[in-house]
Amino acid sequence: MTTLEIMQEAKRVSNSIHLSTQEKNKALYFMAQSLIKHTNEIIQANQMDVDQVKDTFTSTKLDRLELNEQRIQAMANGILEVMELEDPTGIILDEVKRNGLLIQKKSVPLGVIAIIYESRPNVTSDAASLAIKSGNVCILRTGKEAWHSAFAIVSALQKGLAQANCDPNMIQLIEDTTRTSAYELMNGIGYIDLLIPRGGKGLIQSCVENAKVPCIETGTGICSVYVDEDCDIEMALNIVENAKTSRPSVCNAQETLLVAKNIAPQFLPKLKERIPQVELILDEKALKIIDGILASSEDFDTEFLDYILAVKVVDNVQEAIAHIQKHSTHHSESIVTNNAKHAQLFVDLIDSAAVYVNASTRFTDGNEFGLGCEMGISTQKLHARGPMGLKELTTYKYIIHGNGNIR
Repeated sequence: MTTLEIMQEAKRVSNSIHLSTQEKNKALYFMAQSLIKHTNEIIQANQMDVDQVKDTFTSTKLDRLELNEQRIQAMANGILEVMELEDPTGIILDEVKRNGLLIQKKSVPLGVIAIIYESRPNVTSDAASLAIKSGNVCILRTGKEAWHSAFAIVSALQKGLAQANCDPNMIQLIEDTTRTSAYELMNGIGYIDLLIPRGGKGLIQSCVENAKVPCIETGTGICSVYVDEDCDIEMALNIVENAKTSRPSVCNAQETLLVAKNIAPQFLPKLKERIPQVELILDEKALKIIDGILASSEDFDTEFLDYILAVKVVDNVQEAIAHIQKHSTHHSESIVTNNAKHAQLFVDLIDSAAVYVNASTRFTDGNEFGLGCEMGISTQKLHARGPMGLKELTTYKYIIHGNGNIR
């Protein structure tokens, strides 16, 4: 099918379905079971993708692409977790009686949601399960690097939908992986109710700048951790190590470390010893304390997605805040401190979707926030912010009951 035909079919399905919570949960259950049933086919398809890019992808980027039995099981578990969540639609959000009318504000699905993403196959099942539970129809458009994987996953999910007596076209995968299909979705007026780009800076900027349909800006993650002079050094080491090394290829991984000058001589040598696998890119003050590479002006505006960390020594919490305000992508930032005033100042002045005190930025995730999974991390302020779960995939309408009322 062409991209236009897929959009037309998605709108047709959106206009014709209304599933009860029980029917949604049944669909999700069979989708999860079908994923497990077709594990071998999915792994074989994924291997085709891996073989095509293994000579050009970095190890961290390849990690985002690769699937195995455990990861497919985790994808199925994610669907079942969404199944257990409260249905976000059909809820009376507000109610007022006025002029003899009963005016109700009710949550409803958005309609047709399109997701453009790159080389993370698990996004396929996450997006599909959230769309189904929130009553939406889902159009998926992955990059060419992960297309075989996504096709196998979507095929399994569609078989699960059919087994639950639901229209398989509630989930569809764009066949064209060129930029043409992406621009068709961006311009799908009358078909697409919401476009969500999930990927690198270039993809997100292209969607935000060119989309004529409503678009959520999911930000790149230049996440910062500030180590305050009043901190537990061992706690700070643990947090920085986790934020940078637990999975450096994801958007909630730390990219920038800011260290107060009074603690830097103690902290930085211990950090260098703790994370030897990480390439440290240092400002001039940090370079006087430990060995590393001198940072350029661009390094503090770079999402490395690798074992690379930009390090800057700052005078105090105020300078740390000023640096983050200048360079942040408004994703996730953290302060490590035992000083309650410094923590409160940081929380009050840092304008990011998630702001942490004494915790790793790696928690900015739909599952960790109790959302089951996520469509992406929104860094904008209107409609959705932070991990986008079920509630963020709904809107509302007013339903007014009268008895012959006229104005």
